Amino acid sequence: MQIRMKWIIMKRLYDYTIILRPDDNGTFVAYVPAIPGCHAWGQTPEEAQAGLIDVFEMIREEYKEEGRMLPEDIDVKAVHACQS
Repeated sequence: MQIRMKWIIMKRLYDYTIILRPDDNGTFVAYVPAIPGCHAWGQTPEEAQAGLIDVFEMIREEYKEEGRMLPEDIDVKAVHACQS
C-alpha cells in the first residue's frame, strides 16, 4: 500500500504586500490586497498591524482546513490624486 502525502506550503504574512494607511475617521487600516477580507483597523498603525496578523492567521487556517492554497501576491502601485 502506497501512502501519498499532500504537502501544502502555506504562505506567511511577510510573503504579501501590506498596505497601511490612515482612515477617514482618524484610525488606521492595514490590509493585504491579494486576500479578500484580510484587513484590520486600529487607533494606531501598530494596532492595525497587530490586528492584521490575527486576521491573516484565521484566514490562513481556513484555507488550510479547506485544502486550498492562499492566493499569490499582487503588484500594487501607489499613486496620489491631485485636485486641480
